[in-house]
Amino acid sequence: MALNKIDRRTFAKTSLIAGASLGVGLPFWAYAREEVTHLCILHTNDTHSRIDPYPANDPNYPNMGGYARRADLINKIRQTHPHVLLLDAGDIFQGTPYFNVYGGEPELILMTKMGYDAATMGNHEFDNGLDGFMKVLPHAGFSFIISNYDFSATMLHGKTMPYKIMEKGDLKIGLYGLGIELEGLVGRNLYGETVYIDPLEVARKVERLLKEEMGCDIIICLSHLGYEYESEKVSDVVIARQTRYTDIILGGHTHTLLDPPTQIENAAGKKVYIGQTGYAGVRLGRMDLYFNKKSSESFVESDTTKIINNQA
Repeated sequence: MALNKIDRRTFAKTSLIAGASLGVGLPFWAYAREEVTHLCILHTNDTHSRIDPYPANDPNYPNMGGYARRADLINKIRQTHPHVLLLDAGDIFQGTPYFNVYGGEPELILMTKMGYDAATMGNHEFDNGLDGFMKVLPHAGFSFIISNYDFSATMLHGKTMPYKIMEKGDLKIGLYGLGIELEGLVGRNLYGETVYIDPLEVARKVERLLKEEMGCDIIICLSHLGYEYESEKVSDVVIARQTRYTDIILGGHTHTLLDPPTQIENAAGKKVYIGQTGYAGVRLGRMDLYFNKKSSESFVESDTTKIINNQA
């Protein structure tokens, strides 16, 4: 089945609007005769067990968030966009009594009902230890992708994926995941014999595999490294600058709101988009990707939508 396609005039109009909003010009290939393909990428991060919306008197997020409203928004988008990718960048667990009582089970069940395609692991996925994560993992009807944690000597061996390839219409999309260093952040008794591998080294290796050997059109990194640090600590910005094939980084951990996404030039001189939606699921990130398969060039427009309850 062909990917949802838009004609040259429609794409040119969309690109002009997006170019104005992102501060960039219209891509020259928008005027080509060939049709371009469209993929709607939805993303969340650091939802922290916030299943219910915030109350109306909350000083920061009144009537915002909640799984039910997020699900409704996702369903509405799917009604008009047949090719949607729904992703999460970690820290699904911890933050409300739901996690304390149920250990992450309702979060995974509800995300499965929403149709998540994949998530990566944040540090709070280890809060109940490897056995706690293992206990609720069967409730996830989506893949956990983590490329730089080696679980070979643990009970999670074979339970996560180092990368995943998905096809949406005529696009081949490669996904990989990067997690933050656990030592000093998570108790050793919780992560056990999990081995942390340098994320930049892994990113370069996996993106090369996905592009050169697997032939992916688009490569997306699900990252729980954090957006940027004053130190030399590896972050999303570092990964973007020092890789060659990664097109989009959907991040978490630092609870950063990037609206619009940051644009970083990579090691090959190409643009990388970095997105992150803040905290507690009060926003749903969205990137609309337009891809010219003939030239392998892409353009992204974005919208980070506030999830507001009890309002029309």
